[in-house]
Amino acid sequence: MPSVDAFLAPRLKQVENLSKAAAEAYWQATTTGEEKYEKQYVRYRQDLIRLFSSKDDYTHLKELLADQKLQRDLLLYRQLVLLEHEYIPNQPDAILLSDIVHKESEIESEFTRFRASFDDRIVSDNEIQDILQNATDSTLRRKAWEASKQIGNQVAERVIELVKLRNRAAQEAGFKNYYAMSLKLQELDGRNLFSILAALEEKTTEPFRRVKQKLDEELARKFGISTDEIMPWHYADPFFQEAPPLESAQLDPYFKGKNIVEITKRFFADIGLEVDDILERSDLFERPNKNQHAYCIDIDHSGDIRVLANIRDNEWWMSTMLHELGHGVYDKYIDRTLPYLLRTPAHTLTTEAIAMFMGRLTKNPEWLTLYADVPEQETKALKPALEEYLSMSMLIFVRWGLVMVHFEHEMYHDPDQDLNALWWSLVERFQLVKKPEGRNEPDWAAKIHIGTAPVYYQNYILGELMASQLHFMILDELRGDSYLKKKSTGSYLIRRIFHSGAQVPWYELLKNAGGEGLNPDYFVKQFVR
Repeated sequence: MPSVDAFLAPRLKQVENLSKAAAEAYWQATTTGEEKYEKQYVRYRQDLIRLFSSKDDYTHLKELLADQKLQRDLLLYRQLVLLEHEYIPNQPDAILLSDIVHKESEIESEFTRFRASFDDRIVSDNEIQDILQNATDSTLRRKAWEASKQIGNQVAERVIELVKLRNRAAQEAGFKNYYAMSLKLQELDGRNLFSILAALEEKTTEPFRRVKQKLDEELARKFGISTDEIMPWHYADPFFQEAPPLESAQLDPYFKGKNIVEITKRFFADIGLEVDDILERSDLFERPNKNQHAYCIDIDHSGDIRVLANIRDNEWWMSTMLHELGHGVYDKYIDRTLPYLLRTPAHTLTTEAIAMFMGRLTKNPEWLTLYADVPEQETKALKPALEEYLSMSMLIFVRWGLVMVHFEHEMYHDPDQDLNALWWSLVERFQLVKKPEGRNEPDWAAKIHIGTAPVYYQNYILGELMASQLHFMILDELRGDSYLKKKSTGSYLIRRIFHSGAQVPWYELLKNAGGEGLNPDYFVKQFVR
């Protein structure tokens, strides 16, 4: 039997080379929409599958994990655990896994190239967003909302087929279904997760109901209709996952004509986190055939970090840039002396927590004065409305997240059920949004995550909970009421969160940083009024 070094070294080098090549191909595919890069990305992913599908390697890896001497070498053992997480889902039939990769890539490409058809013309996501945020004509809004769902019909059948293939692969790997396997490999305990979600649902139901009633009354006045006539297209985005601008807290004008990129640079520099190098490698403005969403990618775990965005001068894109660069600084400040597999965030939810922590700041009065040049007297007057707006935003997002998590959970347990009906039953339960009469369309499939980032959304919710926990942890550490324009904020994050990478599981990282595990009470304390 080869030694642990003889086993690990060549495989880790292959993983590093193939992962870097796949990331570069993905970047090129999403920034250009060119099919040749999509094919490259699929090929590299298939090469990784072949690497991780070796039955002999997996058997040897399990033997190494059972070695008690190796378990005492924490860095080495952690690498073996993370490597096992890659081997487990790739043990099923190679043809089946290859089929999954192809279908995922097809769906991703469909979303990248999709542009909605609206009033006999092709429009971008940003144009749809503009209508839903600004138009007052309900007929126009309905057309825009329906146009945003067109992609659902184009991909729904393939997504269902993909769900079934993922389930088959998970069952071959020894799991009940893909959902159960995903939680296990993400080091999330299913019972604990749904216990947290149930507590969150209970603690937010009545506060959300009150917030939504007030919002609906405002929208009814704005659109000249009754609250009973409020429909999905009257909200500010196609899925009601974000709060619409309030009459008392209009933030877009503060960013009109502002340089979003320069503000981003200045903010991060002021807290001791430099992002110039990340932005120089990034692709930040919209153009044809480019992916219309936003993401941050660490190409090589050695400093090549990039952001894809489609910036416009509004609050949404300002918040999005802070969010994506939150991911970027986490990746950047991981200890580069760590082995390759450990030069990543401790967990998806921990990097989402940092991104969300940053993205919230556009609704912070002090931040608006410092970075959007809003007079201090004006932000003081705005403070109650901004606090209400942020609280509303968080409640709306969490309730939307509950829709997504429960939908995926049920979908993977039974993909043959009426998914259109399931979707709207959850939207009505958690978001209190009425289903349009007679509508029977795969609106769920218009959400890109369901097809291309499966069993991911719980990390957004947990990330929001951790972001609130971090908020109080940093204030306690700095012994003050603000962490803006303080380089000690960045140094705290580097020291307590970023630097250690994936050396320890996320729940240990959080306990080490703040003395306790993930606690939803901090989110409730910060936002539930």
